[in-house]
Order: sequence, then C-alpha cells, then structure tokens
Amino acid sequence: MVLSATATPRRTQAERRAETRGRLLDATLECLAELGYTGTTTTEVVRRAGLSRGAQVHHFPTKAELVVAAVEHLFHRRHEEFRQAFAERERTLDAALDLLWEMFQGPTFDAWLELVVAGRTDPELHAEVARVTADFDDGTAEIFAELFPEAVPDQLKPLVLGFAMHVLNGAAVSRMAGADNTAGASIEILKSLAHMPFPPDTGGNQ
Repeated sequence: MVLSATATPRRTQAERRAETRGRLLDATLECLAELGYTGTTTTEVVRRAGLSRGAQVHHFPTKAELVVAAVEHLFHRRHEEFRQAFAERERTLDAALDLLWEMFQGPTFDAWLELVVAGRTDPELHAEVARVTADFDDGTAEIFAELFPEAVPDQLKPLVLGFAMHVLNGAAVSRMAGADNTAGASIEILKSLAHMPFPPDTGGNQ
C-alpha cells in the first residue's frame, strides 16, 4: 500500500464557520438582487446555499440579521476592490468618481435599495440599514481623504463628500428608473464640481 506524500489538511472550525457564513451571505445577496426583499426567504437562501435551516439559524437567527449582514459584507468587500482597482489606475478625481459610480450600479446597489425600501416600514431593519449605510459612507470618505488629502479642506470634507454620496445615490435611483442620460449627466456635473477650487477663506473665517 502506497501512502500519498501529501495529505489534505483538515479545515479548522473557524474556516468551516467562515465558509458557511460566506455561502449564506452570497446566497442572500443573490436572492435580494433577483427576487427583492419580499421574495428573499430564509428557505430560499438555505436552498441556494446548499445548507440546512439549522445552520442558517445558528449564524443568523432572523431574516433581518441575515440580509443586513450580507449587504454589510459586500460593502466591505467593495471597499477593498475599490482600493485595489484604483491602485491600478491613474490617481485622478475623475477616475475615482468613475469607480465610485460603478459601485452604485449592479446587484450590490440593487440589494441595498431593496433593504432601504423595506426598512421604511420596519423600524428594526431601518436602524440596521442606516448603520450599514453610515459605515459605507464613512469608509468611502476615509479612502478619498487618504487618496486625495489636499482635494478638499478638512473642515468641508464631511459636507462635500456627503454631497457627492447623495448625488451618486440619486443618480443610481434615476438610472434604475430608466433615466440613464440624466444620471450620466449628473455624474459629469459632479466631476466638474470636483475640479473647482475652494476659496482660501473656507476655514469659516468671517
């Protein structure tokens, strides 16, 4: 009998736990994008994940916890993808805004918007969505401050970056409603504003 020179190492409990969570989160995001919040049931999630109902309840006792965790997980992953993608491009404000605009399109944004609408009449879900959204906005602001430390005066960064996020959100919703031209024009205006110099007295001196 010849023994294999290399044996597949057994996965640790932490690795198995991470894999199970990942399968649940990926299946949830898939459901949100395809079926909407109402159509995303825990039964369908575990079916797509190939797991048991008990595994889902162990990691995420409620549907609200599951869907919010899924979007939060994806937002964090998108931040890392943003950093990596931007490292491979020319470091300009236009390139950064183009990358951000890509983040506001596709299944990620669709899943987030489903939760925003559902949270309108669900206080518990609304609170969680607000928390995740704030974390996403803060994380994006930190990346911009790191990449473009001189682009905006420190005291104006919360206002200016908040404005940019509102424009991107609004343009993304308009795109979903079929107003692609208007959405694209809004992003171009945002780029133009990003290149406008700030007055030297923006420190709040009167």
